[in-house]
Amino acid sequence: MSNTPMAASPLTRAVLEIDEYVSGLGWDQPARLFALVDTARLRVQEPALAAQLGLEEGQESAALTPIEQEEIPAGKPLDEFLGTIAWPDAVAGCALTVERLMLPPSAEAQVPEGLSDKKLAQWVAKHPDRQEVRMTVAVLRDGTRDSAVRLREKDSPTEVLTGGALVPGLAEALAATFED
Repeated sequence: MSNTPMAASPLTRAVLEIDEYVSGLGWDQPARLFALVDTARLRVQEPALAAQLGLEEGQESAALTPIEQEEIPAGKPLDEFLGTIAWPDAVAGCALTVERLMLPPSAEAQVPEGLSDKKLAQWVAKHPDRQEVRMTVAVLRDGTRDSAVRLREKDSPTEVLTGGALVPGLAEALAATFED
């Protein structure tokens, strides 16, 4: 299905598969939440769903299958929404894609002090060095995490940065959805 390197870990492959899927939808998209399920377990426990997802037996497929969840409610802060999630045992992990504006480290010294979150967002949106990015962050129940970051100005599958520590705050928030 994708250009994802076969040597990558199952979680990295899932993150890149989600990044590729969402990039096909274009930019200026809402945040999207995905459950990550064990593909072999899905085939056994939910054969109809596996068939619907194109995961027929004997076909080469990834170890983790991302399943997009219901739309995230508009207007609700992401951290509040994530705080309401409880995953069933069949879910091995989860992933979230979100678009944000970021500044390079060189611009951080210019940030005015004492701005509210809303004023800070407005200031960043007007900054000439801002970058639009799409972040896909995934975590597994065991704490493993990975992420992919794509810059809008370098919107190509060969320009996607990956790594487990690229978006630590979002990874922590997703990991918290698995805590009792």
